[in-house]
Amino acid sequence: MLISLGPQAFLCPTPVLLVGTYDAEGRPNIMTASWGGISCSQPPCLSLSLRRSTWTCQALQRRDAFTVSVPSRRMVGQVDFAGLVSGRQEDKFRTLGLTPTPGEHVDAPFVAECPVVLELLLRHKLELGSHIQFVGEIMDVKVDKDCLTPEGLPDPSRIDALSFAPLTKEYYGVGEFVARAFAVGKTVKRGS
Repeated sequence: MLISLGPQAFLCPTPVLLVGTYDAEGRPNIMTASWGGISCSQPPCLSLSLRRSTWTCQALQRRDAFTVSVPSRRMVGQVDFAGLVSGRQEDKFRTLGLTPTPGEHVDAPFVAECPVVLELLLRHKLELGSHIQFVGEIMDVKVDKDCLTPEGLPDPSRIDALSFAPLTKEYYGVGEFVARAFAVGKTVKRGS
């Protein structure tokens, strides 16, 4: 039996992302965000929603560029801190012992210690009440070589990304392999 919880900002799981920007003075900053995901295949795009009041939201709009670093499970304390403290008051890279690395394709820094990094150019923004949704075109994807399969593709088990459960406010690791997409569905017998 399904129990109604009413209208909520809920989808489970949501990805945990570290959004990188430079502020007006050129200082690198990161913030933790979970309202994001792939929004288009061609061109490859990611959408991200941020509260208007955040330092990152303001910086992103000034530079029209941002990065998304995907942290591993071992970084959970640093990730949580980056979402609790504002870049207005604190240099989070320095405090957390993380390395701000300039993007090669966009004017934004990324977290060198993360196993996956996306560099994005801002293409669209949409005002949505408490948040602004940004759509960035993915200009490059970088993956730690130790997190690639023998075929050179990202291996989710090696990336060991975090996910977030919004209503319970808990972090989780990505689960185990279940089935191959676009194949397991072919085994389903159609009803008559």
